[in-house]
Amino acid sequence: MTTKSYAVIGAGPSGLAVMRALRKAGIEATGYEASHDVGGLWDITNPRSTMYSSAHLISSRTTTEFTEFPMDSDVDYPGHRVLKRYFDDYADEFGLRERFRFGTRVDRLERDGEHDDSGWILRATANGEDGADATITERHDGVILANGTLAEPNVPAFPGEFAGEIMHTSAYKDPAQLAGRRVLIIGAGNSGCDIAVDAVHHAASVDMSVRRGYYFVPRYLFGRPSDTLNQGRPLPARIKQAIDSRVLRAFTGDPVRFGFPKPDYRIYESHPIVNTLVLNHLGQGDLRIRADVERFDGSTVRFRDGTSGDYDLILLATGYALDYPFVDREHLNWTGASPRLFLNVFPPSFNGLYMMGMIEASGIGWQGRYEQAELIAAYLAAENADPARAALFRDRVTTRSWPDLTGGYRYLGLARMSYYVNKDAYRRAVRTEKAALSERTAPAGAGRGGA
Repeated sequence: MTTKSYAVIGAGPSGLAVMRALRKAGIEATGYEASHDVGGLWDITNPRSTMYSSAHLISSRTTTEFTEFPMDSDVDYPGHRVLKRYFDDYADEFGLRERFRFGTRVDRLERDGEHDDSGWILRATANGEDGADATITERHDGVILANGTLAEPNVPAFPGEFAGEIMHTSAYKDPAQLAGRRVLIIGAGNSGCDIAVDAVHHAASVDMSVRRGYYFVPRYLFGRPSDTLNQGRPLPARIKQAIDSRVLRAFTGDPVRFGFPKPDYRIYESHPIVNTLVLNHLGQGDLRIRADVERFDGSTVRFRDGTSGDYDLILLATGYALDYPFVDREHLNWTGASPRLFLNVFPPSFNGLYMMGMIEASGIGWQGRYEQAELIAAYLAAENADPARAALFRDRVTTRSWPDLTGGYRYLGLARMSYYVNKDAYRRAVRTEKAALSERTAPAGAGRGGA
């Protein structure tokens, strides 16, 4: 049997997870990582990292870590330095680092027409030790994209001209960048709120411009990390929303009182803000909420409610756009704001590309992503050792309805929510498909879906 060649792009959490799963399945792969080491965005020295000095997990350690490799820490919400060491240790424990080519940026993936359109030509640029770059061209039967979802800044356009500095939060590293400046943060996601808390201790003034309301979840409830509660059988969406909304009102009050708009959606239909310090600072008058931006006018920002303010620095906490610049979108079945893939992994054409880590879900952690990696490994193993079993999987994907991954939640129709899933629904669907791939192949002549 001819050994197939596979590539993994990215050595962050998703890339490490899939390389680990492939190795456990006995599948060889070559990894490509543009930076100098493992860790992805959690390595603040990575030129593409969007990490900042005060960043910590917003999910707790035990709900985030890989099950087979607990963190060597007793901190509930570790910071990025602890997490970088965690990925270093994970890579070393399972012999993953030597499977990656570091300092090697993938520039282009193209179909290999010379082999019946069955593989991919990967072109990359490797940083030479002498400072000279080298071009690499290699063929792979399959390529797993694991280069992350939080690297390409989403930078919206605003009418008018701003006389000060405009910076996306991806370029924010340290509070010293804010010292003595009048700061306007546009957006109030988790990073925006983290930076707002930094800013109140260093900036001359801090305002936040918001378009919609948010739900704020404290890191601790009843003395425990809030995401460790209700870890048993998941409640139906409407019941959980009703209960948790009441609990949050009891612990945090109504954010409308602090100037936020009333949310036009139910809790968990967009990612909640795991930061209540920002509410404390609002209550203390350390920062204030402003309306959505209407236009820039020199150093003045005019808001849609008719008010205005003068600023030196605008920080865009406007999130990130999916970015796979090295491959044409048609190969990823890209529709709308994101690729449309079975379980956010498999293009329905089964063209030899596989997506790893293109999921966002409250509480899914790295273990949920590792289970995704196990599914990829199970499919590739079946494709190599039992093609009939792999064919049955493809048949299920292409001829049957795809599972509902929402868990009954009606997610906001935003670009950043286009690949959002419910963790319980997603993990259940992944485990079901992995189990089906592990079953014995149906005998010849069996009906569709007999695996």
